[in-house]
Amino acid sequence: MQTFDLEVRGLRALNETLHAQAGNTNQTVWEVINAKGSHAIAVGLDAPIEVNVKGSTGYYCAGMNSQATVHVHGSAGPGVAENMMSGTVIIEGDASQYAGATGHGGLLVIKGNASSRCGISMKGIDIVVHGNIGHMSAFMAQSGNLVVLGNAGDALGDSLYEARLFVRGSVKSLGADCIEKEMRPEHIEILRDLLERADADARPEEFKRYGSARKLYNFDVDNAAAY
Repeated sequence: MQTFDLEVRGLRALNETLHAQAGNTNQTVWEVINAKGSHAIAVGLDAPIEVNVKGSTGYYCAGMNSQATVHVHGSAGPGVAENMMSGTVIIEGDASQYAGATGHGGLLVIKGNASSRCGISMKGIDIVVHGNIGHMSAFMAQSGNLVVLGNAGDALGDSLYEARLFVRGSVKSLGADCIEKEMRPEHIEILRDLLERADADARPEEFKRYGSARKLYNFDVDNAAAY
């Protein structure tokens, strides 16, 4: 394991070092110490490496992540895993606003609670939150899956497109054009897989599914491949 002291060497050196790791690197496991809430830790990674951040992080940790596994042993500030493309990001604590915003792929796991706008404009990312989420989560979410083991705040799924939302607890209110939908066998299987990958102690049958009523946008799902 490679150990990087962020307090001694600084953020720019950290990200430059991690960016230099190619797909054939033998320095595959990294430990970042003295994070102390620093912003933009491990952003823009594009190699199958594992980065363990000891402590909490500030803004945009693991933003634009591709291939890498980033494990934060603490909480994360706003925009964690923003615009994530692939790989895995795990937050042991809580996450602040717009976690996983605009994410195109990969898996974001939040072991604690997530604040407002979790999964805003998600475009294919899978997000599993072990706790609760705040208001306006999955606003304009286009595709992907948002799984919440706890409760959801106001205006869940406002102006939703084709993302799937699974909530085990209560929903304070649904946003415009978001409705409860039937939980079919294929959704049970999707959810079972995500819960297992996120090490979440829950059964898929305990969840309700929410999705778009498809009344607010000009889109024909039968012609989805043409868009």
